[in-house]
Amino acid sequence: MSQNLLFSAKEASALSQQILHEVQSVVVGKDMIILKVLLAMLARGHVLLEDMPGVGKTTLALAFARTLDLDYHRIQFTPDVLPSDVTGFSVYRKDSGKMEFQKGAAFCNLLLADEINRTSPKTQSALLQLMEESAVTVDGTTYTLPEPYCVLATQNPTGSVGTQMLPESQLDRFMLRLHMGYPDLESEVQIMQARSNENPLDKLQPVITQDELLRLQDTAAEVYVDKAILRYIAELSAATRNHPMVKLGVSPRGSLALCSAARATALVRGRDFVTPDDIRVIVVEAFAHRMLLSARARTENVTAEQVIGEILEHTPVPRLRRAQV
Repeated sequence: MSQNLLFSAKEASALSQQILHEVQSVVVGKDMIILKVLLAMLARGHVLLEDMPGVGKTTLALAFARTLDLDYHRIQFTPDVLPSDVTGFSVYRKDSGKMEFQKGAAFCNLLLADEINRTSPKTQSALLQLMEESAVTVDGTTYTLPEPYCVLATQNPTGSVGTQMLPESQLDRFMLRLHMGYPDLESEVQIMQARSNENPLDKLQPVITQDELLRLQDTAAEVYVDKAILRYIAELSAATRNHPMVKLGVSPRGSLALCSAARATALVRGRDFVTPDDIRVIVVEAFAHRMLLSARARTENVTAEQVIGEILEHTPVPRLRRAQV
């Protein structure tokens, strides 16, 4: 995209605030979660939401779909869902004598993959190509998915009966993993009041068009990242690989994900360059699910979030040479 079609940092921040305000009118008391979902979308990433049933994961996805004017599909994963339900399949048409491709649930702008851990590993793996390449291959033919494209997957961390844990390769495709949690008391009262007579989702209006969202994504990709910041990200990643409580550290894909999310963070904050604080605000959500802890860590109840916090404390924060204006 040519430079004159990009937004300025100020324009992009203003549009982002409009999006956040609209979604917050429906999803109450979860401002940071809403912000981080938006960051992943602006960075062309995918989000894994881990939490209890009934805390608003589906509402969050619907709110973003309507606010961003996105074509939205939801697929409820169960053990009998097949890969073809996600990607699509070819069917023989007797009248034409040819095979015709029937699109699966993946063909949309925002795919809600609900309870992804309740389907088989074979079906889970059907998401790998579409999350990495925004395309699916069926019977040797590759089909490109619409743009913009985002997968918002959910899984319940409790009740493991009948579930299949996501493999590391699948987890690594998610830019961020988020936990919504229960609302506070006042927020829960607001939720009940708002839904006493109508569904707040019915009042949502698109804030931007799909084309404007693509322009926001392009603008985020152009946010400047100093070499010192890149080194800072690399040092954080390397520290996870060398930590005694970590068996498997963050991959280079994780470093790239953090860098992209930090670009989006800077843009939402109205800047065209990344600072160390942009890294620190999103590093836990970008790194924790990419780390496999050691047996010692599990025995001592050490979490990935605690390890990342320790790494942040011991990794020197770089000073930027670029003037912050």
